[in-house]
Amino acid sequence: MNHCDPAELREPYSGEPLGRSGLPGRPMDLFDLWFSQAAEAGLAEPNAMVLSTIDPGGAPRSRTVLLKGFDASGLRFFTNRRSRKARALEREPRAALLFPWHAIRRQVSFMGRVEPLGDAENDVYFRSRPRGSQIGAWASAHQSSPVSDRSLLEERYAHWAAVWEDEEEVPRPDYWGGYRLVPEEAEFWQGGTDRMHDRFRYLRTGQGQDGRWSIDRLSP
Repeated sequence: MNHCDPAELREPYSGEPLGRSGLPGRPMDLFDLWFSQAAEAGLAEPNAMVLSTIDPGGAPRSRTVLLKGFDASGLRFFTNRRSRKARALEREPRAALLFPWHAIRRQVSFMGRVEPLGDAENDVYFRSRPRGSQIGAWASAHQSSPVSDRSLLEERYAHWAAVWEDEEEVPRPDYWGGYRLVPEEAEFWQGGTDRMHDRFRYLRTGQGQDGRWSIDRLSP
């Protein structure tokens, strides 16, 4: 069997080391800077992030979702609340997020509690989505459940497209909404020469958006 050996894949890293003195006191301020730099670098979907949850049976599970907003309070994403990840978050409202910005030799991870967003915030974002995506939310009402084949999904989409054809706006399904991950820990990783990477961990030591954070350099 001819195959690519992953053990032989090596990518040398270079660039200026990341120092402690230049780091802001709060992780979301540093994330704001790094996210802007990732977007300016031309990365495809820099808002793509790996969401990891704990299933009811105790098994970890990861998938890619899209970041749709962030501020001092945390990071927001949206999904079908009947989905497997939503059921996991209902039972265990803690999760981890990972931004794998390989092209710029950076990675950011967050860990913390997850809280559902309210109807007003859900409605505002749903109205901003393309109409096709809004109809898709209705067509995939039972996200994560088995389906016989794609034609059934296409039939569902056609059905809901016809239902809302004469409506100016497609309403938001009551089972569709967003979540906010409120960070309790964050880690910023930057690749370094000879695998001497720079890693800084933020740990929350106070409550509220303006709470204090400790910052530690971690061994690579």
